[in-house]
Amino acid sequence: MAASELYTKYARVWIPDPEEVWKSAELLKDYKPGDKVLLLRLEEGKDLEYSLDPKTKELPPLRNPDILVGENDLTALSYLHEPAVLHNLKVRFIDSKLIYTYCGIVLVAINPYEQLPIYGEDIINAYSGQNMGDMDPHIFAVAEEAYKQMARDERNQSIIVSGESGAGKTVSAKYAMRYFATVSGSASEANVEEKVLASNPIMESIGNAKTTRNDNSSRFGKYIEIGFDKRYRIIGANMRTYLLEKSRVVFQAEEERNYHIFYQLCASAALPEFKTLRLGNANYFHYTKQGGSPVIDGVDDAKEMVNTRQACTLLGISDSYQMGIFRILAGILHLGNVEFASRDSDSCTVPPKHEPLTIFCDLMGVEYEEMAHWLCHRKLATATETYIKPISKLHAINARDALAKHIYANLFNWIVDHVNKALHAAVKQHSFIGVLDIYGFETFEINSFEQFCINYANEKLQQQFNMHVFKLEQEEYMKEQIPWTLIDFYDNQPCINLIEAKMGVLDLLDEECKMPKGSDDSWAQKLYNTHLNKCALFEKPRMSNKAFIIKHFADKVEYQCEGFLEKNKDTVYEEQIRVLKSSKFKLLPELFQDEEKVLSPTSAAPSGRVPLTRMPVKPAKARPGQASKEHKKTVGHQFRNSLHLLMETLNATTPHYVRCIKPNDFKFPFTFDEKRAVQQLRACGVLETIRISAAGFPSRWTYQEFFSRYRVLMKQRDVLGDRKQTCKNVLEKLIQDKDKYQFGKTKIFFRAGQVAYLEKIRADKLRAACIRIQKTIRGWLMRKKYMRMRKAAITIQRHVRGYQARCYAKFLRRTRAAITIQKFQRMYVVRKRYRCMRDATIALQALLRGYMVRNKYQMMLREHKSVVIQKHVRGWLARRRYGRTLRAIVYLQCCYRRMMAKRELKKLKIEARSVERYKKLHIGLENKIMQLQRKIDEQNKEYKSLLEKMTALEVTYTTETEKLRGDVERLRLSEEEARSATSRVLSLQEEIAKLRTELHHTQAEKKSIEERADKYKHETEQLVSELKEQNSLLKTEKEELNRRIHDQAKEITESMEKKLVEETKQLELDLNDERLRYQNLLNEFSRLEERYDDLKDEMNLMVSIPKPGHKRTDSTHSSNESEYTFSSEITEAEDLPLRMEEPSEKKAALDMSLFLKLQKRVSELEQEKQSLQDELDRKEEQALRAKAKEEERPPIRGAELEYESLKRQELESENKKLKNELNELQKALTETRAPEVTAPGAPAYRVLLDQLTSVSEELEVRKEEVLILRSQLVSQKEAIQPKHTMTDATILLEDVQKMKDKGEIAQAYIGLKETNRLLESQLQSQRKSHENELESLRGEIQSLKEENNRQQQLLAQNLQLPPEARIEASLQHEITRLTNENLDLMEQLEKQDKTVRKLKKQLKVFAKKIGELEVGQMENISPGQIIDEPIRPVNIPRKEKDFQGMLEYKKEDEQKLVKNLILELKPRGVAVNLIPGLPAYILFMCVRHADYLNDDQKVRSLLTSTINGIKKVLKKRGDDFETVSFWLSNTCRFLHCLKQYSGEEGFMKHNTPRQNEHCLTNFDLAEYRQVLSDLAIQIYQQLVRVLENILQPMIVSGMLEHETIQGVSGVKPTGLRKRTSSIADEGTYTLDSIIRQLNSFHSVMCQHGMDPELIKQVVKQMFYIIGAVTLNNLLLRKDMCSWSKGMQIRYNVSQLEEWLRDKNLMNSGAKETLEPLIQAAQLLQVKKKTDEDAEAICSMCNALTTAQIVKVLNLYTPVNEFEERVLVSFIRTIQVRLRDRKDSPQLLMDAKHIFPVTFPFNPSSLALETIQIPASLGLGFISRV
Repeated sequence: MAASELYTKYARVWIPDPEEVWKSAELLKDYKPGDKVLLLRLEEGKDLEYSLDPKTKELPPLRNPDILVGENDLTALSYLHEPAVLHNLKVRFIDSKLIYTYCGIVLVAINPYEQLPIYGEDIINAYSGQNMGDMDPHIFAVAEEAYKQMARDERNQSIIVSGESGAGKTVSAKYAMRYFATVSGSASEANVEEKVLASNPIMESIGNAKTTRNDNSSRFGKYIEIGFDKRYRIIGANMRTYLLEKSRVVFQAEEERNYHIFYQLCASAALPEFKTLRLGNANYFHYTKQGGSPVIDGVDDAKEMVNTRQACTLLGISDSYQMGIFRILAGILHLGNVEFASRDSDSCTVPPKHEPLTIFCDLMGVEYEEMAHWLCHRKLATATETYIKPISKLHAINARDALAKHIYANLFNWIVDHVNKALHAAVKQHSFIGVLDIYGFETFEINSFEQFCINYANEKLQQQFNMHVFKLEQEEYMKEQIPWTLIDFYDNQPCINLIEAKMGVLDLLDEECKMPKGSDDSWAQKLYNTHLNKCALFEKPRMSNKAFIIKHFADKVEYQCEGFLEKNKDTVYEEQIRVLKSSKFKLLPELFQDEEKVLSPTSAAPSGRVPLTRMPVKPAKARPGQASKEHKKTVGHQFRNSLHLLMETLNATTPHYVRCIKPNDFKFPFTFDEKRAVQQLRACGVLETIRISAAGFPSRWTYQEFFSRYRVLMKQRDVLGDRKQTCKNVLEKLIQDKDKYQFGKTKIFFRAGQVAYLEKIRADKLRAACIRIQKTIRGWLMRKKYMRMRKAAITIQRHVRGYQARCYAKFLRRTRAAITIQKFQRMYVVRKRYRCMRDATIALQALLRGYMVRNKYQMMLREHKSVVIQKHVRGWLARRRYGRTLRAIVYLQCCYRRMMAKRELKKLKIEARSVERYKKLHIGLENKIMQLQRKIDEQNKEYKSLLEKMTALEVTYTTETEKLRGDVERLRLSEEEARSATSRVLSLQEEIAKLRTELHHTQAEKKSIEERADKYKHETEQLVSELKEQNSLLKTEKEELNRRIHDQAKEITESMEKKLVEETKQLELDLNDERLRYQNLLNEFSRLEERYDDLKDEMNLMVSIPKPGHKRTDSTHSSNESEYTFSSEITEAEDLPLRMEEPSEKKAALDMSLFLKLQKRVSELEQEKQSLQDELDRKEEQALRAKAKEEERPPIRGAELEYESLKRQELESENKKLKNELNELQKALTETRAPEVTAPGAPAYRVLLDQLTSVSEELEVRKEEVLILRSQLVSQKEAIQPKHTMTDATILLEDVQKMKDKGEIAQAYIGLKETNRLLESQLQSQRKSHENELESLRGEIQSLKEENNRQQQLLAQNLQLPPEARIEASLQHEITRLTNENLDLMEQLEKQDKTVRKLKKQLKVFAKKIGELEVGQMENISPGQIIDEPIRPVNIPRKEKDFQGMLEYKKEDEQKLVKNLILELKPRGVAVNLIPGLPAYILFMCVRHADYLNDDQKVRSLLTSTINGIKKVLKKRGDDFETVSFWLSNTCRFLHCLKQYSGEEGFMKHNTPRQNEHCLTNFDLAEYRQVLSDLAIQIYQQLVRVLENILQPMIVSGMLEHETIQGVSGVKPTGLRKRTSSIADEGTYTLDSIIRQLNSFHSVMCQHGMDPELIKQVVKQMFYIIGAVTLNNLLLRKDMCSWSKGMQIRYNVSQLEEWLRDKNLMNSGAKETLEPLIQAAQLLQVKKKTDEDAEAICSMCNALTTAQIVKVLNLYTPVNEFEERVLVSFIRTIQVRLRDRKDSPQLLMDAKHIFPVTFPFNPSSLALETIQIPASLGLGFISRV
């Protein structure tokens, strides 16, 4: 096809772009050969000229049609090139949120950096068993393909997971292993799959670390072989590891961490068991703080430590070994903190008593001085002598780090070995699936030895990948018989030879390591001399002599030579290792044992581990001394050997490839960086796969698919009967170049671009057809619209013209009236304006004149005020002047007077200083002093005398004061009395005056009152009339209120009814949940029981020699019987509530009891399993001694008989005691007949009570011993053969005769048994009645208290309410009270009815028991009769002539009955020829006869045998739908018969009088009804599983893939992973197949007479399975999410609904189970653009979860170009609108869910006496009674 045909106007191409790598553009004009420039328009609207390369003239790559964008398989693209691949991945990742895409045989996985809900167990179940192309791409699909090929091809498989760090390799490998563990299960009880998964946490903790690219980066490669047995179940696993990054232990780059385990230890340092490790914060240790990022967001290291320890425990690493591991790890941390002090440039020392080194030595159990010495010294050995040389500080640090790395690497190896031991298969491995999780191609700014090894490994893997892809392409062409030529693909063998061949890079490196003075520089020179200019893949950098460049398949990589030699040697000083080997800590020497074996490439876990680092670490320069043998192999040599071993393993398996892509470097969720993605796509080989596919015929169609897709390009005459010839004829016309396609046997092969060309032709033809249809329809519509518009226009014109004429006449009239109005209006306006102006002028004049006068007045006022101010100011100034003058004069006077005073003062001072002055002053002073002294003495004497007088006066004063006070008090009292009398007189006088005045006022008021009385009388009469009116109004209001109250009561009743309905629905939901839980428990129980039976069968098959001798039955045999063997004796416990629907509707207490029984049963099964295992071990030893035992058998038999005779004698003595006690009891009862004797508390009653307990216990023991003896007697009788000696026979006959003579023992036993039952029933009834009465009285007291409190509360609330609300509240309270009373009365009535029924039943039983007891005592029973028929009661012959609806059979015929009626019965013959449910009727009639005989053993045995027989049949033919349906129907009928004839009134009301006569009389089989109900539930669940297995293969094909409406949906182009064709081929299931199968199921169930309600439940379950499986596949298949497929689904659902209508099953609830599928189909068809569409979708899809809606919208794919994709913004709108919806986050529906089943009571109208037993059943040994 010429380029001019493809590069036409509007064609879209890809052009290179520096930012987006590739950018889309559109041609603006056709390309013509010879054009040098293309005119393009970018998507953003910018035009540009694209210049073509003048040399190559290569045109830009074409863009695929939009219909192919987003395909599951990149090889389905028509144009296969880099931009198409990148764009397809981006659209799927960003728009559809799909992280997996196929690229031929490769699964491309893009890391979303977000948790996605696509790895649950429901997804695993959905992918299990599916073809790889049928479902959307997923890691589970690859795992399923590997698992399927392993089973189908009997060939081992490998899954190779590669990619950059942070691309998700580890997670992908983990999910693949989880898939195998879930799908396959394990073959043993050791839960190997759990151990395989548990190895992940351990390996992640010791081998993963945080890097700048990934928080959980695997720093080693691993290959895990998961082993399977012949049944393809997991039996074990084995792990190999590669290239551990040891340097990370001692160095971490910025923002990186050491291995997780160190931080987990530090986070758990506070635990008690870790105290001895003396750990601390991670920032304390040198080895954990270098990166500066000790914490990972969202990760709790302490919790991770718990997970790691749990995983270690699960893998069998004991707690002591775990603590040993943690000790070594803690020692490594403390070793990193060891510091060195330099003594000089060539030596150093450890500081004395250095704490980190002390802790290290304590933890490692080594000597401190020895370790400190060898950390700072090394040993040099020559041929003759050995020297100890000190080392520098730098070398000591390097040696310390080397030791830490070596210890960690050995510990890593030890843990891997122990993990492998725990995962080792106990049985022989049949096949395996390997999962390789290995690093991808790496290139950094500085690349060293680690990157070299990684890229070398990737070269080997890429070579293997290329060869495998080429091989698959070649096989496909040969299979289809297509001529093919050799496809040229990149062969990287030269690059591999450059690295590993002789004189290659690794060889030269090993040679240089052996040189005494080898260095990185000399090695680099050797590389240049050997390979430069000789090998095209080897180059030398321009600016460096210490680096080299290798051209790898992905890119050129420059390696720095520095550090290569040291890392290849991996030097560790031997002296330090010897110190560690001498440790007292036993685990540490284990790490260094057999290192040579560990390092061997042929070991189970080859090491090949070298330090991987992102930053170069300067190595130690010191050469180690002579190393031992275990250190001779270089790391490069080890890695090369382990890589060869890996390639041999991979080449021996079928590989499956997973390429993990890292979308961005910032770990942003769903962010796509095109540059980074392209780098990885080039590096991981995806583009190489595309190139190989594009070189051949990448597009492949089957002839049927091609015909279906391109039928529109054919004319009618081109369509032939032969599809292949039709396709050939059409292709020859459409594509002229025959090299562009090839015809294979089953497919058509196309070159790249041809499918796009065919799609273009198809789209053009469809577009032309659409245009023609649109043209015709639009013309017709426009003509029709024109005629309608013309007719309407004429009508409008007519009406408009008449309207215009009327309007014109009206206008003339209005004009004339308007002129008149205007005249008067204008005159009025002018007059008004004049008056306004005149008034305004006058007002202005008045205002102006007033203003002028006011101004003049203000001026005069101001002048007057000024004069007043001047007057005051001038006066003030004059006064001020006068004051100043006066002050000056006063001042002068003061100054003069001061001067004169000073002069006077001076004179006085002179006088004072003279002696004469003093003398004058002191004359007479002494005399005065003497006189004053005398006066003082006199005054003192007077003071004393006065003081004495004063004391005497005080005494007298006090006495006088007391007297006076008394007088004053008396006077005061008299004064108060006088005052009060005076005041009373005054008040009386005032009162008289007041009364007089009041009299006058009263007389005046009397007159006024009489006047007002008349007035009031008149007003009263008016008021009465008004009150009457108000009364009438109140009456009306009252009636209105009554009406409102009635309405409110009605509303309240309705609301209560609504609440009741809602609560009922909720209770029904709760009941269904409880049923589901209970039935799931039954399902689990039946599974365990089947497993137990299988184990038992296997044991029986394995045991070939039976155990000799009779095995004695244990006394606890009754507890080891079947779970369904219950006591049939009548218990006096309260009956269960009447269950009209099903016995499985149990109360919580019964559920718990059943749960406990099931638990007990499980434990018994486990114990029995263990005992069977032990017994199997003993079989071989017993077989060897079998002959000896046969010879010794007669004497042993005699010893046994002696022992049994002693036992019988013992029993006789005990029975005599029991007989004496029985006589005493009978005497006590017969002596006094008064009622008080048997009353509680009476003497006889006490005797009974005292002996009842002991008698009951003794009775149970003796009963068991009698049963044991009987069984032994039977076995002895059978064992006695004629060959036995006469002595043995005589002994046996004597023993039997003794038993016959002791018939009284049996008689006493029977009598005691009956008396015991009677007394026990009386005691229980008395006790129960007393307890019930006491409980009822307490309940009544409590209810009365509650009622009293409630009434008081209501009364208090009502008093606070207004009258209207009070009435309403009282009514509501009354309604509630009456309702409660009604319920209480109903409950009491039910209890009374129940009590009456129970008492009647007890009365019948007691009467029958007493009668039998009397008969037994009166008759003389012979001993022989007792032995022959020990259980049978005396039969009273009946004289009825008619049949009683019972069947009689002998006890020994029970097994024959079960065999003929259950085990060997053919359901088809019974269903066609006989009445439905006949086996159930026969079994019930047999039960009736056993009940009639009152034989509890027979009833129990028959029912147990029946149940076990049904179980055996279902186990044997459980996959046959007819068998399961038949026995489900019969089990239900048997259950209904037990109900119908139980004698309970709830069931008897449906019976005829004759049927009521057939009710059971002696036994209450309610417990067996429950057992049968459980059995029916198990059969129902088995029936569901059977029909699910039948329907499962049909559903997807019939509901989704098959085109019921032909031609609606076309088939899109597919890639290498072909999906299942949607075209109906031979053998393909269609919708008709499903409907035919449904008809078959329905007819079978109807033939078997299954209950109609049960049929509805089965149909509902079938439809649920169909809907769930269809929807789940729709959600996991992008190719099915289209508009046309939605139409197909809706049509298919309508056909299913039509089937329901035909079968009258529309009310079964089956249609509702299809609602999610219907809504999903509608979602595919509705419009998905606007906000209104989003609102409609949210309201429509209420049965779908948010996750399902979003998933369908993301998967929606146009099949034709006319459809449009769903925009991402629209999906976001849907998510926003649905974020408040609370629904399950689960994506898929639970297709295994089984609805809880109910068995509504369905009585039979068939009379039992009319049933005939056909001879074909072989039941001649039973007879009708």
